[in-house]
Amino acid sequence: MKIGVLSDIHMKRDDGGLQGIIDRYLQDVEMFLLCGDFISLDIYEMFLFKDAAAVSGNMDDVFVKKTLPVKRVVTVNGFRIGLIHGWGPPAGIETRISREFDDVDCIVYGHTHRARNEKVAGTIFFNQGSPTDNRFAPYNSIGILDVTDDGITGSIIRL
Repeated sequence: MKIGVLSDIHMKRDDGGLQGIIDRYLQDVEMFLLCGDFISLDIYEMFLFKDAAAVSGNMDDVFVKKTLPVKRVVTVNGFRIGLIHGWGPPAGIETRISREFDDVDCIVYGHTHRARNEKVAGTIFFNQGSPTDNRFAPYNSIGILDVTDDGITGSIIRL
């Protein structure tokens, strides 16, 4: 299963740029995993044309926070994937978020705006970066997770 992964969009409404990213890079995904900081429910709802699992972030408005949980676990092809936005400084974020999950194969998170795709102690830590805000990273990015019977592989797409 090909999964599009986004977070840290930080927009109240789309000016066409986000829809362009979806159209160009994510039309063929079967599902979205979304890790918060949409800012508004309108942005989150842009992804509901496919199956989507999402969590809220620290910058989301009250409507998003009332609609989406702070963390969740989804199972895809028998693999458990934890979703969380994250909090605090970038240093140590993987330690903080890993304490929130038991027995997951992958943790997808946001908050830092810095792309990361690394396996640590058997768990994949996947942060797709931000498609629209690179003040904390050298480039904008989104992610793709490919989940097969053999495992999970991730890729970062620089925009």
